[in-house]
Amino acid sequence: MDVGGFGPTPELIDLKDFRAWILEEDAEILAIDKPGWIVCHPSKRGPLSSLIGASRIYTGIENLHLISRLDRETSGVVLLAKSRPVARRFQMALQNRCVDKVYFVVLEGSLHEPIRVNQPIGRDPCSRVAIRQTVRRSRSTRRAVSLFEPLINRNGYCLAKVKLETGRKHQIRVHAFWMDHGVVGDKIYGPDETLYLEFIEKGWTVRLEKTLPLIRQAVHAARLRFNFPEGERVFQSPFPSDLRRFCCQTMGIDKDELEENLADKYKIDQ
Repeated sequence: MDVGGFGPTPELIDLKDFRAWILEEDAEILAIDKPGWIVCHPSKRGPLSSLIGASRIYTGIENLHLISRLDRETSGVVLLAKSRPVARRFQMALQNRCVDKVYFVVLEGSLHEPIRVNQPIGRDPCSRVAIRQTVRRSRSTRRAVSLFEPLINRNGYCLAKVKLETGRKHQIRVHAFWMDHGVVGDKIYGPDETLYLEFIEKGWTVRLEKTLPLIRQAVHAARLRFNFPEGERVFQSPFPSDLRRFCCQTMGIDKDELEENLADKYKIDQ
């Protein structure tokens, strides 16, 4: 079954493709529009198996620093710094919450009003999936806050904008699951976590295709805005074609209606 890069082992990155993913580059930073099939961190399969590895080859800089990172199946803005002082400046902005982080997601079910989720997140001790997180309160969990804003409800799904006040592992997906509005295509927090175990062992199977309406989780990191004393830095990634196709074909959203909603929410003050 041909699934492109979305097999259990991601395809190696072609540097010709990589150059087309560059959103912005200067002497300090490199902003990438990450496709959903790529991992951010290095792997044993060599530098072209990860975004950071390909970035090092492209720039010729070994000590690149990931400022923001995304789960493998999440698409959108990833920011890298070309030196430690620059990395420290951006990381301090993150720690001091001087950053505006905006995502678009497609959720199961309908959401009719904005919901602010303020629930701590930590590892799920009851799960067979080692990386699975959950909402629970203990000494090891950390505060997590997400604001979900519904944009369009159609055919049993909701296109929503999410703003994060914190940045925890799998935060959007965990909070969406906690709300009983799981992220479309999510193999870990979807209808059955054994789908994830099956995927990493066998790849995209007939069972996964019958169960999940999308080959990857419908999460897109649309914008990072850093507020510095000397001014702001804004990095934006356009809404990806696979999620656009799902919205129009599966949800039945009119193309013009989708474009209008997205354009409004991509505005900096939104």
